Amino acid sequence: MSTNTRRGYLAAAIHAAGHPITTEQAVQLLDGSPWATGRNTVRKQLGGLARAGVLVATDVAGRRTYTLNAPKDNAR
Repeated sequence: MSTNTRRGYLAAAIHAAGHPITTEQAVQLLDGSPWATGRNTVRKQLGGLARAGVLVATDVAGRRTYTLNAPKDNAR
């Protein structure tokens, strides 16, 4: 995914972080980037990445976290 878009940049930042993130952590990842924005927009971007299959959303103790969707290995 290209980093020329907010979603691409966010996906790359989540990949670089290497751990599940919350919306607030995603906001912090975007701070200082050309794509810095508010919490509501980041929430929408995370939801879009989850719908596209790039991220997996998980609710834990009332908090939603996002992790990278690991590609399935179809080789046998």
